[in-house]
Amino acid sequence: MNDSYKTIKTATATILHKDRGSKFYGVAYPITTSDQVNDLIAPLRNTYPKAGHHCYAWKIGADENNYRANDDGEPSHSAGDPILGQINSYELSDVLVVVSRIFGGTKLGVGGLITAYRESARLALENATIITRTITGSILISFEYPQMSQVMRYIDEHGFKMESQQLTASCEITIAVPLSQLEQVATTINTMYPITAVVLD
Repeated sequence: MNDSYKTIKTATATILHKDRGSKFYGVAYPITTSDQVNDLIAPLRNTYPKAGHHCYAWKIGADENNYRANDDGEPSHSAGDPILGQINSYELSDVLVVVSRIFGGTKLGVGGLITAYRESARLALENATIITRTITGSILISFEYPQMSQVMRYIDEHGFKMESQQLTASCEITIAVPLSQLEQVATTINTMYPITAVVLD
């Protein structure tokens, strides 16, 4: 199970790529849902009012199938796909790359457009700070106070993050665990009688 992927930490500085008079402004943004895309592109229409095209591609999550490429009026597959290709080349997800083009008077042809959009996306991502994001699930650990030190030692030794804790007559702690380790960790904790662990939906 794939429970981690690379993404970018923050929005990149805008780059400018020139080709035979045309100007290509490229920028990359971290995103978590496709709903953010239009809100991020809208300001670029004001920033570059002379731009005839704001082409983009995005990819979200560890699922390789959650992506989209948009040519925004350029010839089919000449802009969005080359941008998406660079996202895939950097093995990134949770990312949006937008390239705004101001026409310079000379037609580049489909081949020229592909090269220009690909290079603009590459330059934008070259400026990015790349981080690894891990997808986690939750495990609820239930125990009594005498087992507190044992539970805390196990959590600390494995570097799991505590999401919540409820310490009343008895104790409950919820920890975040990488998806691929959920069942294994729950099984291990359940061998520490009388401590019990349940994977939460």
